[in-house]
Amino acid sequence: MSKAVPLSCFRKNSRPLSAVLCYEGAFNDGLYKTWGDFLESTALLRQQIKKHGKKKWLLHCEDYWYFLLAFTALLQCKKEILLSANISPAYLKEIRGSAPFLTDKVFTENDRPENTFNIASFLEAVPKKTTTGNSAAEEAPEINAGETSIIMFTSGSTGKPKAVNQRLTEFENDNSFVLSKWGDEFYTRKICSTVSQHHIYGLLFSILLPFTAGIPFGRKRIEFPEEFEKLCDTEYMIITAPAFLKRAVEIQNHAGLKLKSPWIFSSGGALSGETAKKASEVFGFWPLEIYGSTETSGIAWRQSLKGPEWTAFDNAKLNQNRKGCLVIRSPYIRDKAGFETADLVELLEDGRFLLKGRIDSVVKIEEKRISLTEMENCILESGLADDACVISMEDKRQYLAAAVVFSNKGKKQFAGLEKNEVNKFFKTYLLQYFENTVIPKKWRYIESLPTDAQGKKKKEDIVSLFKGGKKPFNRNFENKGKRS
Repeated sequence: MSKAVPLSCFRKNSRPLSAVLCYEGAFNDGLYKTWGDFLESTALLRQQIKKHGKKKWLLHCEDYWYFLLAFTALLQCKKEILLSANISPAYLKEIRGSAPFLTDKVFTENDRPENTFNIASFLEAVPKKTTTGNSAAEEAPEINAGETSIIMFTSGSTGKPKAVNQRLTEFENDNSFVLSKWGDEFYTRKICSTVSQHHIYGLLFSILLPFTAGIPFGRKRIEFPEEFEKLCDTEYMIITAPAFLKRAVEIQNHAGLKLKSPWIFSSGGALSGETAKKASEVFGFWPLEIYGSTETSGIAWRQSLKGPEWTAFDNAKLNQNRKGCLVIRSPYIRDKAGFETADLVELLEDGRFLLKGRIDSVVKIEEKRISLTEMENCILESGLADDACVISMEDKRQYLAAAVVFSNKGKKQFAGLEKNEVNKFFKTYLLQYFENTVIPKKWRYIESLPTDAQGKKKKEDIVSLFKGGKKPFNRNFENKGKRS
């Protein structure tokens, strides 16, 4: 078992130069990046970063290895890091300011942001040296975790970028706790991930935790479920999100993967019991879910095989505010008053809790209060939908709109029907539970809901489905997520 070495504590001799940190493809393919590579590359990047006078840097690397190198070098140079998974020109303009942009992305001349430094091009152009002879690598400047500034951007409940200022201190405390609880399982496996490291869950579990534990992690994010078929050479710890798992079990169609004793962590939203069950059949492990957020880090966990209740981590204290929302105090939250979430919960006598939707999902339609989450759950309980998203829209008056992904049963039942007939069915069905004034006025039927790398629904993309004129109806229900 490797000794735990958090990013803020590593020194040149913390691991053997040949120790494997990162692998490409399957682990036994032998395409490795080592401790020596890490020392040499971070030293080279520090030299380049120091040439710029800017305090803030925006970092975006899809390659986990390049991300680790840049993240480390920036912290060693005492820079403030901006992290964002969204690098569209408009979004960059809103959050970046004049900060240099450190990336591995290849841009065309027309969309290349100004003051951009490409890590991949730079490191691949530098002749490889011997780390032991590199004086810059010998220095390996210390990182003061408590003085770091890592700004993560989340859309929150508004859809606008919200800056959340974090420190390496809280990240490393989170990793230390996770290893104290599940370290035996992590240390016997290699890490592979389907989530973005530009969000807190992906950063903690896909990069910082394996670095700390000395566990090799996959260099590239798994984007397609079929890639798991190649990972049968050794034991893996899979870091993923509900949307990806749902897609993976649908593609496998109950055919089991030949993985060796895998473990699965899922976060970014609650996993449905049906998807969790199918995942256990396909992967051979019932996913373990983590509840948390950008502001709070990990707070609770569950395996829904044992029930829908969440168990708080030992270092978290939970209560409710007057609106019934969860209030969290933990070592990862610097404000001693704690953090008030928008999650409505039921606190149970044994200390566990049930999630009951979000306070920001409660809207008023014709003076009637309605929970969008409750309506989505009703649609799913029909058995005719695999996924649904209900949103509030406003024209001359406020109304609801619903985007629905049919289950196989739904596809069969609605095959050959006109769209207005399908609309009528769902409206009649929902009248069993809701008043007519709150029933969705607009409906879209699509193959999948648009989600980000964390598996969270992209509300702004869903809203766009309902803007404009009347949309055609695809009776084959195979419109690949396009407007229907």
